[in-house]
Amino acid sequence: MSKPYYVDSDLAKFGDIAEWNKELADKFFSYYGDVFKPGALSAREKSLIALAVSHAVQCPYCIDAYTTDALKKGADEEMMMEAIHVTAAIKGGAALVHGVQMMNKAKEVSM
Repeated sequence: MSKPYYVDSDLAKFGDIAEWNKELADKFFSYYGDVFKPGALSAREKSLIALAVSHAVQCPYCIDAYTTDALKKGADEEMMMEAIHVTAAIKGGAALVHGVQMMNKAKEVSM
């Protein structure tokens, strides 16, 4: 059987991106760390947002990381699933609202 594309142990290697461009990696990780510090949003709220976005962009590494992080920061299963449903509603709505563009174009072409 071939090696799967997604290997969960690769998540721990994220910092290795600095090997090929330390300057940019350092900038990214500094920014990343600052973004997740508590501010107007709590650390838990930011983790739930990250979990929802992880599902929107369909990043299995992010889903793993922010499921663990959200639990550590006090989120429960119901909160996490509600965040995922928000993602589904926004992605579904985004697809459907583009139907208006299709309708406009179809009306234009049909005239």
